[in-house]
Amino acid sequence: MKRGRTLQLGLAYFAPYGVGLGHASRLVMVANELKRAGAEAKFSSFGEAAGYISMHGYQCSTVPPVEFAWSMEGGLSVKDSLANVPLWFANFSRQVNQEIRNMMMCKPNIVVSDSRLSPILAARLLGIPSIVVLNQVRLLLSPRLRELAVSRLFEKLIGEFLGSMWALADRLLVPDLAPPHTISAHNVWDIGSASRKLEYIGFTSPSNRPTEESMDEVARMLSIDRSRPLVFVHVSGPLRTRLTLISLALESLKLLDSKVQFVISEGRADGDPSPRRVGKSGWYYEWCPVRDEIFAMSDLLVLRGGHVALSQALQYGKPVVTVPIMNHGEQLGNSSKVAQLGMGIMLHPADLTAQQLAAGISEVLADPEYGKKATELQELSKRSDGIDNLVQIVSAYL
Repeated sequence: MKRGRTLQLGLAYFAPYGVGLGHASRLVMVANELKRAGAEAKFSSFGEAAGYISMHGYQCSTVPPVEFAWSMEGGLSVKDSLANVPLWFANFSRQVNQEIRNMMMCKPNIVVSDSRLSPILAARLLGIPSIVVLNQVRLLLSPRLRELAVSRLFEKLIGEFLGSMWALADRLLVPDLAPPHTISAHNVWDIGSASRKLEYIGFTSPSNRPTEESMDEVARMLSIDRSRPLVFVHVSGPLRTRLTLISLALESLKLLDSKVQFVISEGRADGDPSPRRVGKSGWYYEWCPVRDEIFAMSDLLVLRGGHVALSQALQYGKPVVTVPIMNHGEQLGNSSKVAQLGMGIMLHPADLTAQQLAAGISEVLADPEYGKKATELQELSKRSDGIDNLVQIVSAYL
């Protein structure tokens, strides 16, 4: 079903993972397309995602959270996460029970999960068709832990188990480019039986480029000189992990204040949308309402290793400097692949200094090969619209 075509559809039940906004944002985009075509949509989530979904006008049932623990230094806390394992099992069971109740009440035609197992299990128990959208089929441990043979064996066994669980869904969709250009390669390849069900549908991040008029208006509002380099620091992920990178970015960009212009977005959905001046050439947003315009105008993006943000950078053809969350296997894998593809560099978060981040930004801005490779990958991404593909797949069940 192409966007804008009107049909009489049923009800889709969307269940995105609740940490960060990437999972929720792509399912909200799909829900918007289906709503225009006459379908109903209900949501289930937790954390920041639940607030984001409600902010966009959809009914969202809040379920108990199942998430990792994060340290004050901005990394994954292995110790605290292990301590939370009993709570995970308890909340996961509660999630399954609540999802069953929700689905029995609204009787959806299709359940669409984004990186959550409990809705898939609930749908399977009720005999409702289900689709899972995810860019991390297996759980990657941190590089430090993977040095141990027993850890690698554990990772492989868990990968096989999770792969078999995800395969309970009718379809397993990866919002990424097909091999060999898959950004989430480290997280979805080599997963045993589930590998046979993987379908690469293309990126599902927003791809509608802002108009020149809207970009000119934002440039005037922020006094941005479009002939000078503009760096956009777009921070995403769990709230507790953002402050370290924001502080580091502020310090490093002040070192480059005379050479570049910059915008920093904290990515807080309930934050102040008004910009604050930082130094001579910078602006700071708690929540950036002109994110797409800044994305499009920027010469370089500083990002975590989240899949949605990286895929949008690729769709805009922008080189990147990535600073993945410490000990976060998925983000480390995504960032490593982006560096391998040649569209940017990855800076390891451990002991990263403002001077090193400033040097990384300067390196990517100075070398045109990074931008050239980003443009090549942008052209490749245009061949498949993940949102359109996902809308078509979901609407077939409605």
